[in-house]
Amino acid sequence: MHIYEVLKRPVVTEKSVMVASTDNRYTFEVDMRANKMLVADAVATAFNVAVDDVHISVMPAKTRRTRKGTAIRKPKWKKAIVQLAPGNTIQLFEGVV
Repeated sequence: MHIYEVLKRPVVTEKSVMVASTDNRYTFEVDMRANKMLVADAVATAFNVAVDDVHISVMPAKTRRTRKGTAIRKPKWKKAIVQLAPGNTIQLFEGVV
């Protein structure tokens, strides 16, 4: 997998922006095949920062009920929370709030 295929998009919610400003942790949607090492390399290369820690979780699919049972509305996706070294920031998240 190429290093620029790992990161799909930043997750910009109220909670992720608050955590980014207070704890220096940034949240990204990543490829389902990505692991912690690939995510750390991709963030370090794309944004020119030092990565301290990476946490990954798989968010479940959203379903809804229909007459014939349940249907999947949104597929599952993988989320990565990246902790940067002190003094590093990503300008993409600055000034969003």
